[in-house]
Amino acid sequence: MKTLKDLLKDTPVTALHGDGSTTVAALAYDSRAVTRSDCFFATRGTQSDGHDFIPDAVAKGASAVVCEQLPAETAHGVAYVVVPDAAGALADMAAAFYGHPSRELKLVGITGTNGKTTTATLLYDLVRALGYKAGLVSTVVYKVGERIVEATHTTPDPVRLNAMMREMADEGCEYCFMECSSHAIVQQRTRGLHFAGGIFSNITHDHLDYHKTFAEYIRAKKLFFDSLAKDAFALTNADDKNGRVMVQNTAAGVHTYSLRTMADFRCKIVEMHVDGMLLRIDGQEVWVGLVGRFNAYNLLAVYGAAVLLGLDRAEVLRAMSMLHAVSGRFEFVRAENGTTAIVDYAHTPDALENVIQTIQEIRTPAQQLIVVCGCGGDRDRTKRPEMAQIAVKYADTAIFTSDNPRHESPGAILDEMAAGLDPGARFLRIVDRAEAIRTAAMLSRPGDILLIAGKGHETYQIIGDVKHHFDDKEEVGKAFGTLRN
Repeated sequence: MKTLKDLLKDTPVTALHGDGSTTVAALAYDSRAVTRSDCFFATRGTQSDGHDFIPDAVAKGASAVVCEQLPAETAHGVAYVVVPDAAGALADMAAAFYGHPSRELKLVGITGTNGKTTTATLLYDLVRALGYKAGLVSTVVYKVGERIVEATHTTPDPVRLNAMMREMADEGCEYCFMECSSHAIVQQRTRGLHFAGGIFSNITHDHLDYHKTFAEYIRAKKLFFDSLAKDAFALTNADDKNGRVMVQNTAAGVHTYSLRTMADFRCKIVEMHVDGMLLRIDGQEVWVGLVGRFNAYNLLAVYGAAVLLGLDRAEVLRAMSMLHAVSGRFEFVRAENGTTAIVDYAHTPDALENVIQTIQEIRTPAQQLIVVCGCGGDRDRTKRPEMAQIAVKYADTAIFTSDNPRHESPGAILDEMAAGLDPGARFLRIVDRAEAIRTAAMLSRPGDILLIAGKGHETYQIIGDVKHHFDDKEEVGKAFGTLRN
């Protein structure tokens, strides 16, 4: 139990109505989860306003309420804290409730459109290979040391986030690597955390359904670097045109990485093969088991961050040579006849083009490329025609299919994809994703390459509000018959 007064030390408060010595058993922003002596936060969301549920929370035994507007009727014995921003107060008070665990960790946040999951996961794998305990917060999975925790969001809510970091610190973790999504940054889920450093990967069009404009999307990412402390590092991609924009107002120490220009950390791809690449990083050659220019950027960011964290350069390069691809990121599934399927999470135009260009670099002229892709429902619609254009441009056969249609008609989504194509463009549209994968396998010849893009690690298909089991790797396996991984 903590007192309300203790939890409010780092939180801007407009007014306190009630007793500051009120004890708090837990924090809740969903009135349905409130139990006796909890503090309820009346946060405003896109679908509902927490202020409407204050009476419900009080009826369930809340001892305190944090709100932006004092309700017309207040309950005896309940403390009401009026704040300028309830979401920000939730983050500040969650950090205080769990004893500021991020201050006990070397916490690194990774933000950008593409590469966040790979970079965070590779950093986690790298420090563990060097003998350190670490935590991971990613789109694919959360990890406390080696213990796996199911991931629900790329960046969880502040209560769960701080609770996990408390577990990490208590279990002896020295590091934590965390994806910071643009949604989480704007919604202040990362507020109140102490970051040892931040990494910017790149930025391309995505999430405009939420941010509305590309300028607002950039601003959301930049807010993360604006909030870094002066004792932190900000590592930015100098080859991205917005790389410098991200760090122009940060108090952190700025460092750059690049494959094309002068930077603090530099890399060159010496050789690329189907099973890996030979890289020259800061003058030293290292063989890595990942493929693609986009992965060279990810690995260089990993190297730079590790060095900035104080790890030995030679040991870092040695550990990098043992790293492997992340689940659902350029992951190979091979058939007995030599046909290869590549399952990848690419769900933005830039990511799709990067993956296809990597395949172009490693495939032979005799190998056909068949691309299966779609676009999610209730998400950024502007990228649909762009995704279609990229698939048709590079593939010998492009197949458009369903990808988490949610509340939209799958057929209507495919219509919007096809609307961006020139008359006469050749493609197949197969709404059923399993059938689309089977068709791709049927059309392939021995040795061909199939790219199954969009879902990667996901093991579900969202139709309406329901998640149905669906795994691209499983479906490829069924289509191929006997597999050899």
